[in-house]
Amino acid sequence: MIARAAVYGMLALGSVVTVFPFVWMVSTSLKTSREATASSIDLIPATWRWGNFAEAFQAAPFARYFYNTFLVAGVVTGAVIVTSLLAGYALSRLHFRGRSAVFAFVLATMMVPFEVALIPNFLLIRDLGWYNTYAALIVPWCANAFSIFLVRQSFLTLPMDFFEAAKVDGCGHLRFLTWIAAPLIRPTIVTIALFSFLGSYNSLLWPIIVTNDESMRLIQYGLTVFWGEAGVQINLLMCASTIVIAPTVALYFLAQRNFLESSLNAGIKG
Repeated sequence: MIARAAVYGMLALGSVVTVFPFVWMVSTSLKTSREATASSIDLIPATWRWGNFAEAFQAAPFARYFYNTFLVAGVVTGAVIVTSLLAGYALSRLHFRGRSAVFAFVLATMMVPFEVALIPNFLLIRDLGWYNTYAALIVPWCANAFSIFLVRQSFLTLPMDFFEAAKVDGCGHLRFLTWIAAPLIRPTIVTIALFSFLGSYNSLLWPIIVTNDESMRLIQYGLTVFWGEAGVQINLLMCASTIVIAPTVALYFLAQRNFLESSLNAGIKG
């Protein structure tokens, strides 16, 4: 009984520590500029400024930023799912010369920091004539090693009997992957989709480097407009942050069940 109470107490403390920054962000977004910059931490605003949200949304073309972000993140997520399923299936179920070497190379790319490939990637985008285009924001992220690894490990947990039975019925590799294997690893697919979407949605450095037109900017760039020589507009910045973070929080809650199931059940067979 005491041990259970201690566990619940630790979980409650962890929840408070996790939730407090979000509560403070929303509270600050409803304060006046003077109150938001005060040294005291009051979670209840003295004056509720609901108009801050409209003012923050009008400070930059957020509607355009959201359109670009959802377009890029959606296409990248779809592409990552397709490439991960195809590559993961090939590396787990198809027998070909050099399969282990290919998989080792895929894992090796996970150890390369993003900053190392930043300049070569930019030069390639420039030489292809993709600068300041959607292609520059989408194509470099249509496949990633972590998603391929996760899908491969999930496919390895499926009994080989499934494929043998499907093969007897005349089912080929692509059809088996589409109609049988992929639905069986749905939690893993949801997980890689969530990671891919959040990665694109939260990207800042790469979109700034490969675009210079206001109409091509993504949503994270919009948060920078509240920084200026006069200081930071804390209350408006928190308003914009609340607006920006809302879709990701909603997406996580929608995918939470599959995400946790994938985390618990994904195999490490190799």
